[in-house]
Amino acid sequence: MRIIRGIHRGRKITPPLNLPVRPTTDLAKESLFNILDNHIDFEDMHVLDLYAGTGSISYEFASRGGRLVIAVDINPKCISYINETAARLGFINMKAIRSSSITFLDHCKEKFNIIFADPPYDLEGIEEVIKRVFSNDLLREDGWLIIEHSPGKDFSAFDGFNQHRNYGKVNFSFFRK
Repeated sequence: MRIIRGIHRGRKITPPLNLPVRPTTDLAKESLFNILDNHIDFEDMHVLDLYAGTGSISYEFASRGGRLVIAVDINPKCISYINETAARLGFINMKAIRSSSITFLDHCKEKFNIIFADPPYDLEGIEEVIKRVFSNDLLREDGWLIIEHSPGKDFSAFDGFNQHRNYGKVNFSFFRK
């Protein structure tokens, strides 16, 4: 796993083997950020990374100059690893919070330019993330919600749906405010 661009471009991140995660592949992450590069100025962004796991997506946003990057995961080992890695990389713009993603969305008062969610592929009820992001008005004007999911999921009927991209076993559904 590596950071693709920004101040830590090319930096390898090696999480411990005991984390219960499925990190976004470098190929899928690079494809995702190529899409975003055409639409977004990363500096001064407020970013929320739900089901953060290793923090790979969070480090990418922080490296590219995101003003505030919040990584949320329920697993204490993941949160500890993200905090240690962010401190080692000098990311003062990043913090990790231990919480379920749904609980966090229900209590969050911040608005974000980008909300990224990469739940376990077999997690039931991921639609709740989409519903809560929009019903709680958590996206800033022109904000993006991006859901990483397995093939076979179809979110095109949801309000705000913008596009779907497929990168083998990795799929992204994009929503816009």
